[in-house]
Amino acid sequence: MSLDGMVALVTGSGKGIGRAVAERFAHAGASIALNARTRRDLETVQSEIIARGGRAVIAQGDITNEESLGKVFEQVDREFGRLDILVNNAGIGRFAPVRDLRVDDFDAMWNLNIRALFQCTKLALERMERQASGTIVNVSSLAGRNAFIGGAGYAATKWALIGFSRCLMLEVREKNIRVIAVCPGSVDTTFSGERDPEKAGKILAADDVA
Repeated sequence: MSLDGMVALVTGSGKGIGRAVAERFAHAGASIALNARTRRDLETVQSEIIARGGRAVIAQGDITNEESLGKVFEQVDREFGRLDILVNNAGIGRFAPVRDLRVDDFDAMWNLNIRALFQCTKLALERMERQASGTIVNVSSLAGRNAFIGGAGYAATKWALIGFSRCLMLEVREKNIRVIAVCPGSVDTTFSGERDPEKAGKILAADDVA
């Protein structure tokens, strides 16, 4: 896979799948905008990419905050002047039976997993439509296809993401913009310290998903 000359923004790229994707894309020749809330994690990833001859900039920010998100995209514009790939990877999971699931945890999942992703996508589309090209990768989950006890809130966001991705694909495919939804199963990351959200199959490494 060659991504020479391309620019990719990867949300949630300080750890886990996002980090693995950022490093893999950089190795393939892309310039990477690294996004997460924690700068220390991003600095580690940036150092790894640069040490291997790649290019990466830190676009730190809370993408659930509209002002912060706007600044992330402004930084991408300043640094690179274009955006070829958006990887909507940032997400959280809170797992409990419906009767025990807190409303603030439910809202937090929807705010990051869906609302922030929607806003990232809109900002990316503005740039990709001007270029008449682009790729949007949405990291969903097998929880978007399968039910499991304690996963109602999380699974609802991932089912929604699959539907969103399918509709978006129909809207933009004639504009030379691709939309891809990836549905990994259990992944060995620090995604949730509470419990493993999917119980089927082997546990994947983040590099397997990347």
